[in-house]
Amino acid sequence: MSLTTVAVLPESELKDGQMKEVAFGSEGKILLSRLGDKVYATSAFCTHYGAPLAKGVLAADGRVVCPWHGACFNICTGDIEDSPAPDALHSFQVKISDGQIHVTANPSDTLKTNLARAPKLTTAETSGAGVVIVGGGSATFHAVESLKEHGYAGPITILTKERHTPIDRTKLSKAIITDASKIEYRTASVLKIQYSTNIRIGVTVTSVDFTKKQVILDGGKDSVLYDKLILAPGANPRKLPIPGAELDNVYTVRGVESTKKVDAAAQEGKRMVVIGSSFISMEIVAALSKRKLASIDVIGMEEAPFELVLGKERCRQYHESQGVKFHMKTKIEKIIPKEDDESLAGGVVVNGETLPCDFVIMGVGVAPATQFLKDSGMSLEKDGGVRVDEYLRVPGYADVYAVGDIAHYPQAATGEIRRIEHWNVAGNHGRAVGKTIAGSPQPFVKVPIFWSAQGQNIRYCGIGMGYDDIFIKGNVDELKFIAYYIKDGKVVAVATMQNDPVVSSSSELLRLGLMPSPEELRAGKNPLDVDISSISSLKKL
Repeated sequence: MSLTTVAVLPESELKDGQMKEVAFGSEGKILLSRLGDKVYATSAFCTHYGAPLAKGVLAADGRVVCPWHGACFNICTGDIEDSPAPDALHSFQVKISDGQIHVTANPSDTLKTNLARAPKLTTAETSGAGVVIVGGGSATFHAVESLKEHGYAGPITILTKERHTPIDRTKLSKAIITDASKIEYRTASVLKIQYSTNIRIGVTVTSVDFTKKQVILDGGKDSVLYDKLILAPGANPRKLPIPGAELDNVYTVRGVESTKKVDAAAQEGKRMVVIGSSFISMEIVAALSKRKLASIDVIGMEEAPFELVLGKERCRQYHESQGVKFHMKTKIEKIIPKEDDESLAGGVVVNGETLPCDFVIMGVGVAPATQFLKDSGMSLEKDGGVRVDEYLRVPGYADVYAVGDIAHYPQAATGEIRRIEHWNVAGNHGRAVGKTIAGSPQPFVKVPIFWSAQGQNIRYCGIGMGYDDIFIKGNVDELKFIAYYIKDGKVVAVATMQNDPVVSSSSELLRLGLMPSPEELRAGKNPLDVDISSISSLKKL
């Protein structure tokens, strides 16, 4: 279809720092954004899950942040700034004449069914070992995207124990999707043909020879040379060291195969016990509570679900309304087998009481999947993680980067060294390393944004570790609130339910050092009231 030019809005109706979603023809939509005297036009919806970007947050340096999950784009070019967006936006030509904003676009590119712009790819050079990535998760996918987006022309090789290309792993716990082909970001053929990326699935990295720049596979049966190495193996789920943890129907959820087992077990009339009240555990509970199970019991060590994020405020009313029974601050003694089949769990004993079950899900955290690095002689942190610098490079190892669940990295705002286990952080690690390797060194400064489905969606952004106080506006029990976390007299984190785009705005305010003080927030100030979108506001920074 040929390009079409449409007058979409009077210029006077778009102010500095403003975004507007406007019609393009009879079916299309575009996003107009104004920074000073410049007007830009892009796709109107986030390429992650289709959120309307006009309801997000625009910063004067050209970043628009999705109101749902923190994906960020450059409104001047449409390029991705931050994950979890898998694709860039379409960017359209703008001309202002006769007091009207005219946009030139292919009408099909303005439809919600065609959100993404085709990637700017480069043909791979045939010489050299190129970039080798160990792992097949979020960091890997976004590293590949970033490498190609920023002009890397060498070959890329992915080594993963998974039996599929990188997938949107969040849908395993949120929706119990068990078909990898439905949630993969790119097929193997697209990676090979369009991205010059070779993916080797079902292989196990057993060691790395850092002197020879060689990755050893399957105990020495094969090896792969590298010029640059990205370590992104993710983490392995833990199990509590209690009797019965090894029984066949005690599951952890990390990949497609484990999700298939849970899906098969969670049939109507069955009894489920969940050990651990983490976000992922409770996402699984939320998804499976729709299946008319006979009982769902959740055992937690803390006083309330999500206590580390939401403090001791109780955010469990929704789950209880779905028939979930909580056993908090509870000591788990053992898992006992069924009387008629000792290979299967039949009950979980807590405080002397037996909770009957047909299957158990154990969601008690993960450990960095780094045994192969220990075997390679690399010095690891106490928890098995890998310490890196602000560029996510491993000190003392030439051309080696560590990202995602294994990386202990410095927090941009506080300097604290932390390891953060979250899909979105891993994705942004991958993007930063991809840009660095492509020739534009990118220190990691992204403020982490988390989200979780718990009846309503919890949004969270934060920097540093720990807090002294929480100020909550709204009602946690009604799942509609804003929670401000305070440390040393400053707001260091924000969590919300049903208050979009406060977290998206707060992530930018934390990035720019413009977050209102606790006193201002207690007096009624809203983060959305802080002007960071106009050119005049940028000059004040």
